[in-house]
Parts: sequence; C-alpha cells; structure tokens
Amino acid sequence: MTRFVVTGTDTGIGKTIFAAALAGALGVPYWKPIQSGLEEETDSEIVARLASVPVRPEGYRLVTPASPHLAAEIDGVIIDPDALTPPDGALIVEGAGGVLVPVTRTLLYADLFARWQIPVVVCARTGLGTINHSLLTIEALRARGIPIHGLAFLGDAVDDSEAIVARISGARRLGRLPIVDPLTPEGLAEAFAAGFDSADFR
Repeated sequence: MTRFVVTGTDTGIGKTIFAAALAGALGVPYWKPIQSGLEEETDSEIVARLASVPVRPEGYRLVTPASPHLAAEIDGVIIDPDALTPPDGALIVEGAGGVLVPVTRTLLYADLFARWQIPVVVCARTGLGTINHSLLTIEALRARGIPIHGLAFLGDAVDDSEAIVARISGARRLGRLPIVDPLTPEGLAEAFAAGFDSADFR
C-alpha cells in the first residue's frame, strides 16, 4: 500500500508543493493532520488546486498562523493526539514545518511519526544551510526509529550539497523538484516526472 509522510527540514521550503506533486503522480489521497492559519490558501486547498486527488479533511483547522501547540491554545482548542490517526488506505500525509515542531506542549510531530511508522520522505531545500538542517532532521527521525524512505530536494540544483547529505546520512536521494513558475498542475506534474521516478515510491 502506498503511504508516505512528507516532512521538511524547515517551514516554507515547498513541501506542500512536493506533496501535491507526489500525490498527483501516484494518484493517492492527501491528508494534513493540523492546519494552522486559515486566512491564506491552506495546504489542503493548494493540493486540491494542483493535483486531481481526493483531499481528506484536516484533523484540526486552527485560525492562528503559528506552531500547532500555540495556535491551538490561542484558538481555545485542545488537540487530542489520539484523534490524529491517519485515514486508512493509500495516503500522502504532510506534517507542519520540521519534524520537531510541537503538536502540543508535550508532543512533537516526530512523536506522531514514530507512532504511525509510515515511511517518511524528507524534503530539503537546496539553499545554504541545507546540509546541517537535513542531517539534523534525519538524526531526529532515526533516534525515534522512524523509517526514512528517502530525500527529496527542492529548489535549484546544488549537486554537492545534495550528494553530501545523501552520503553522510546514508538516506536515498530520490530526486529534485525545481521551482515551478508559473505553478500550474501541468507544469508541476512535468517537473516531478523529470526529477523523480514514480517507481521509487511504489
């Protein structure tokens, strides 16, 4: 069964765009456990716009654009970790920010990933600082026994950074998704097909 968690080395690096591309290429549903911030286009709405796949309702929709633990407190919502169980069947799950983002005051996204034991695709930007951020992310995942499916790089090609992260970590380098401009469903699908082999995700 095709099930992956898409996480990132930081926030705002493009993992939602990658998640849309991956879901579209595989033809599987998408799920965002917690959406923080509703004033702008949400991650689920972005995926629905860019990929012709079912989008499952978020576990929690928080108005405040902040880390889930803080957004929930400001919004007066209590997040129940037991309610954050991925839907059955093939699925692309997208976390928020990086793996150590707090879901509650006592629970991190990495703790959820460890509970779920769904293979993780680590999205890493290719810009300056990515080596350190990527290796720290991989160490945090491995420390919790979370299966890592591989690395997806996002942005302009920086071959040395991509190669050294893969070599030092031992994680599989799946490919790279460049900046797609204009960002259309067709352009995104073409860029994903050029940068990745869908067979690596089946």
